[in-house]
Amino acid sequence: MKPYVILNAAMTLDGKIATKTGSSEISGEEDLERVHKLRKEVDGIMVGINTVIADNPRLTVHKIPSKKEDNPIRVVVDSKARIPLNSRILNDDDAKTIIAISNSAKNEDKSVENCKHLEKVANLFYSGDEQVDLKDLMNYLYENGIETLMLEGGSTLNFSMIKEGLIDEIKIAIAPMIVGGKSAKTLFDGDGFDYMGEAIKIDFESSYCLGKNLILEYKVNSNK
Repeated sequence: MKPYVILNAAMTLDGKIATKTGSSEISGEEDLERVHKLRKEVDGIMVGINTVIADNPRLTVHKIPSKKEDNPIRVVVDSKARIPLNSRILNDDDAKTIIAISNSAKNEDKSVENCKHLEKVANLFYSGDEQVDLKDLMNYLYENGIETLMLEGGSTLNFSMIKEGLIDEIKIAIAPMIVGGKSAKTLFDGDGFDYMGEAIKIDFESSYCLGKNLILEYKVNSNK
């Protein structure tokens, strides 16, 4: 079993979720409220380590009226245990935090030392050799009460999740902006597929305007 996974993101018209410098201020206030309403509805929220390093997010519900118990469980995929110990999600008691780490990190001196500190402030889940086994992680999350999971990228984790067939729904806010840049992050990066025939198929569900943004919603076609 696994959680029902909703990938949510904001991107520019040319498909970028961040510039080449890492700037990612795309969503307007209306869209941020939509995102935080979704956070309030799910059991967990997951990001990759690069998102934590770049943005130092809180991953809580704070753009709309809420209580502490409305915050989803925070999950960070961090294969090498690189999360900075001064990260905001490790230094508050707003929500439970789970750090997913690869088994190889147990044998790397710097990672081992980091893990000793992380054990004091978060729940650690070890799986996979060099990289976290995402299917194992999904099973673990489901077994620990996370039936709905919001995925907020970044681009490498997004691709890994959809390649493994672990995303059920996609919600995208398209902002009327163009930034370009071959080094700018797109919604899905990673290794990609070699042929169009391998592409993941998605089914259009709905669309609507929200402020200056266009919201698109899709279901992932499990038949590929």
